[in-house]
Amino acid sequence: MAFDYDLVVIGVGPAGEKAAAQAAYFGKRVCAIERGSEPGGAGTHTGTVPSKTLRETAMYLSGYRSREMYGVAVELERTATVPRLMSRKAAIEASESARIRENLQRHGVAYLQGVARFVDAHTLEITHGESHRRVTGDKILIATGSRPARPAGIDFTDPHIHDSDEILSIETLPASLTILGGGVIGCEYACTFAALGVKVTLVDARDSLLAFLDGEMVEKLIASMRRMGIELRLGARWESVRRVGNDVVTHFEYGRDVVNEQLLYAAGREGRIEELNLEAVGVLPDKRGYLYVNDLFQTTAPNILAAGDAIGFPALAATSMEQGRVAVCHAFGFEYKKAVGELLPYGIYTIPEVSSIGETEESCQHIGTDYVVGRGQYAHNARGKIAGDTEGLLKLIVARGTRRLIGVHVIGERATELVHIGQAIMHLNGTVDTLIDMVFNYPSLAEAYKYAAYDCLGRLAGKH
Repeated sequence: MAFDYDLVVIGVGPAGEKAAAQAAYFGKRVCAIERGSEPGGAGTHTGTVPSKTLRETAMYLSGYRSREMYGVAVELERTATVPRLMSRKAAIEASESARIRENLQRHGVAYLQGVARFVDAHTLEITHGESHRRVTGDKILIATGSRPARPAGIDFTDPHIHDSDEILSIETLPASLTILGGGVIGCEYACTFAALGVKVTLVDARDSLLAFLDGEMVEKLIASMRRMGIELRLGARWESVRRVGNDVVTHFEYGRDVVNEQLLYAAGREGRIEELNLEAVGVLPDKRGYLYVNDLFQTTAPNILAAGDAIGFPALAATSMEQGRVAVCHAFGFEYKKAVGELLPYGIYTIPEVSSIGETEESCQHIGTDYVVGRGQYAHNARGKIAGDTEGLLKLIVARGTRRLIGVHVIGERATELVHIGQAIMHLNGTVDTLIDMVFNYPSLAEAYKYAAYDCLGRLAGKH
């Protein structure tokens, strides 16, 4: 049977864009379908890029980086509106969408707008307004992403109650905000709104935040959050959320209620697959709407692939891009990318930002790895002092027997950039001695690697 395309991609977010471009680069006929008015998905329009734009605005307007250096405290006008604060968002969004369209066009990818629905394993019906059309594909990639979970019992039609996609659309900054969910999204928004002068209460049912991070990084982040005035309610499971007058009251079985002007629910996301008619092709999601895939990113229908947030964890834009590329390489037998790299960095855009790759102290202890730790303090780093960040920390985990670098953890200015130096060394199975041999710019935050490495050497030699 002759198909219209070799590959049809549903959803043009991070995974879909890179998958479409990868297949087209190797000469395949590709069609990409996007339901939104512009490509980019949550990464461009409701999540990654917009939230980081607001974070940078908060950092700048609050004088966060200047407080220690100059003793300057900036108070934001209470009349400031979120649309004003997000004025750069529209320009950045438009630029990213234009880049994606240009990338697809340059690779010869056909682009269609509309909602796709499976007719059979090779046929999709696309609806856009009143128009309907069908396209066929040898392979079909589902990259429809995810959306915020909305539990029953919370009235999301209330203008004082938001999910993590809506929160950037609010008109005015609330005086106070409850955030339910202490995961990455909840922690990032807690820091951003606190920097903008909002009184924030962050609630999570777990006893600690971000358990996948190295414990020392979490402790430093929590200390920073508390210095910013964020109230943490950990180990607290909410029972009900209701509007009382101009406030939102969160009730707990144990402990006092939390009363704030507005509430953000940020406890989890779910797959966005409800309109795909997956029953027609025998592909069933799990209870959170995520799709199961094998190592080749195939669903239970072998010609139907899935990648990105649609398959759940780790649901990172960077990882989603690689999953999309690897999926189509397997599907068409390209001798190129065979697997997503095992070393996946985490970038958490709290204030301060945190980034991590590889083993933590806790994971080493769990698996019985003999290790040493080396620390490079920003307070001892000239660039850290210049930047006004004296709390930052770069931490190395080194295997004692092999001297290999097996973990890097950074909290502070440019953490999400700095982690990649360690990532490169780890990818090449490098040792701590590599860092000793390297010459770093002075002054630079990267120089903290050198001093962390020297700290490791001292511990390897039994001097600490």
